[in-house]
Amino acid sequence: MNTKPTLLILAAGMGSRYGGLKQVEPIGPNGETILEYSIFDAIRAGFGKVVFVIRKSFADAFKKQFSGKLDGKIEVKYVYQELDHLPDGYTLPEGREKPWGTGHAILMAKDLIHEPFAAINADDFYGRESFRVAADFLTSEVAANNYSMVGYQVKNTLSEFGTVSRGICKTDKNSNLVQITERHQIARKNGQITFTDDNDNKVVIDENTLASMNFWGFHPSLFQHLESQFKQFLDKKMETPKSEFYIPSVVFELIRTGQAQAKVLDADSQWFGVTYPEDKPFVVEQVKKLTAQSDYPKKLW
Repeated sequence: MNTKPTLLILAAGMGSRYGGLKQVEPIGPNGETILEYSIFDAIRAGFGKVVFVIRKSFADAFKKQFSGKLDGKIEVKYVYQELDHLPDGYTLPEGREKPWGTGHAILMAKDLIHEPFAAINADDFYGRESFRVAADFLTSEVAANNYSMVGYQVKNTLSEFGTVSRGICKTDKNSNLVQITERHQIARKNGQITFTDDNDNKVVIDENTLASMNFWGFHPSLFQHLESQFKQFLDKKMETPKSEFYIPSVVFELIRTGQAQAKVLDADSQWFGVTYPEDKPFVVEQVKKLTAQSDYPKKLW
């Protein structure tokens, strides 16, 4: 397949824990945002188009951030995720305020994406290597029943500021995803990485165990599956105000029913993100280091 893959960036979440529009928080030497580094990495890995999923309420502020920067470098499209963007025959339940989730966000882009694509969070710094392995997969291995997920060694996803929750991955001998288990209170202490289980016991995990950071690689066949599964989700959960339609559960349903597999790609990249305001100075410092060692130019654009 000679088509260049597309990068789909999920940026419709307002960042309630962070307080503000963290997608446009400056972290680079010239006020670059985390997702600008993702786009820069995607361009040099060979992606040909970027599609942002945003909300109309902050579209102007968001577009202003990218105005002119990406011209001539990569094709740019915007699509909106709104609560009332539902399939024919469904109406928004009264009182619903929570977005419908990552599966719904990806579905919003179905009319704009007809080629293999990667889907990522706007506020995670994934690292150069992850885009390279994703692009390799999307140009050579992807198929209607063969998707991928970039896995991160758990030691590269920890926070200096306390514990984190991560989806810990289990794979078969062919590196295909078998299970993701959400583990909580993961931290490094006395040289060991542990999580806390349901009985409040600390359990040691190998530091090279792969974790999911929501970096997926898909064939456009995914959109048909999303449409049918979203309707099933609405039939069951529409009246539950906090229910969300998550992309991992869509993928697992396809794995369970034998309709698709997802290969876990090991990216030896350092992940970092801004979950809480205290994370920001740390991320700024890390980006400064990467710039100093010439991983990124001083001025991205």
